Amino acid sequence: MSYRYLDIARTPSVKAAQAANGVAEVWDNVQGRRESNRLTDAEAAFIAARDSFYLATVSETGWPYVQHRGGPAGFLKMLDDTTLGFADFRGNRQYISLGNLGGNDRASLFLMDYPNRRRLKIFARIEPRDLSSDPELAARLFTPGYRARPEHALIAHVEAFDWNCPQHITPRFTEAELAAALAPARERIDRLEAENAELRAALAAEEASP
Repeated sequence: MSYRYLDIARTPSVKAAQAANGVAEVWDNVQGRRESNRLTDAEAAFIAARDSFYLATVSETGWPYVQHRGGPAGFLKMLDDTTLGFADFRGNRQYISLGNLGGNDRASLFLMDYPNRRRLKIFARIEPRDLSSDPELAARLFTPGYRARPEHALIAHVEAFDWNCPQHITPRFTEAELAAALAPARERIDRLEAENAELRAALAAEEASP
């Protein structure tokens, strides 16, 4: 068995915790084979639909830092089957993630699909790039119509990925998702209101007639 994500995640301390909780044998004998870090069409479609993700880095002092990254759907680009990239938009200018990556390029990306209760976990090494010196990359990462100012690019070289189970994911919906789901109901309400207005007008006209 070879499962690259678990090979990275199952450190000696993790294995000890699994043994202490009686599940070491489960993970020692897990069925599956994913030696490759190559993303497939399934991951590509999932990534392209996301409008946010969580990025975890670690400081030189060992403290983890998790940051939310957001933008229009598809702002996280799949450059090839082992590489992701996104424009790093200007925020509060603390540069904690960027600073952490300067000391340790290892990172974890956590992508959520709340309505469908799916999540994709990615281990990657992240390389900051200067967009001004790479116009071709800047063009690939450009998001038309989005006004946020990109300061640089972050290129994620995928080491491994895995899909999580849907347990304990509470479905949540964005405004756009709710609008699309409620559109048929709103159209029906509009039709009923129009019919009601016509019936009221007809009734008023009938009552007004001699």
